[in-house]
Amino acid sequence: MPHLVVECSEKVLTMKSPDELVQSIYKTVIAIDGFPINVMVRIVPFKHYTTIGLKDDFIFICAHILEGRTLKQKQYLSKNVIKMLKEMFPELSKISMIIREFERATFINNSMV
Repeated sequence: MPHLVVECSEKVLTMKSPDELVQSIYKTVIAIDGFPINVMVRIVPFKHYTTIGLKDDFIFICAHILEGRTLKQKQYLSKNVIKMLKEMFPELSKISMIIREFERATFINNSMV
């Protein structure tokens, strides 16, 4: 159940619709072998920010994934999402992504209690 939190400058959401951005990321992730279809994608737009002292538009994704995937699987996920975003937003120079793993033992949701 990967959770992808997309942080971006507000202007990004005028270049493409939020729904288009969410669906593009979702489709990219579920197309990768080893990732389930219960992917969650959320967008958090920013009005106030700086990018290395400038006000360049940006997309930054933090993917929270369950432990157990190989380094190669995680690299493949990042590269495919970034590649898709570069094609979708060729005018953006700041697109990045990190992956954070969480432990199965410490993950709890409302259906588990």
